[in-house]
Amino acid sequence: MGSFFGRTALRALLCGPRIPGLLVRPRSGGPSWPQERTLVAVKPDGVQRRLVGTVIERFERRGFKLVGMKMMQAPESILAEHYRDLQRQPFYPALISYMSSGPVVAMVWEGHNVVRISRTMIGHTDSTEAAPGTIRGDFSIHISRNIIHASDSVEGAQREIHLWFQSSELLNWADDGHHSSCCPA
Repeated sequence: MGSFFGRTALRALLCGPRIPGLLVRPRSGGPSWPQERTLVAVKPDGVQRRLVGTVIERFERRGFKLVGMKMMQAPESILAEHYRDLQRQPFYPALISYMSSGPVVAMVWEGHNVVRISRTMIGHTDSTEAAPGTIRGDFSIHISRNIIHASDSVEGAQREIHLWFQSSELLNWADDGHHSSCCPA
């Protein structure tokens, strides 16, 4: 009986609560709820510390679907547009310098509530406030070297995805039998 409870508790912790009587059946190889997309970027410190695979693993384990990925030296034009809301901040020049100091791995992930859940998964911007178990809580060493970026809203995600990716670089593919943000029974 103890091992059953252990599996049930672990599933609830990793996947969230189950709703009795609610079965989600895939339709055309995918979930029946609306899908979102979000931009996730492993920043230069994350790439240099060889954390790209760890980030990908966490998103895949959560059940999200990778629909675009590329490694690049981010051009200043993309960075200026991406961080346009921070242009008047005193740290802006250092931010642009840091983000262009090494490769970035930009990814587009798809799934139910992927924007909100991604933000929870990555944790607070300031590593001293990021909870253990989050990407930043586990790996970030300083607010200015915080491993990862994830879009903060559905609208922001759409803007950022179009900034970092051409539509031809994003794939629509069927993940037969898999449910985003959901664990097997």
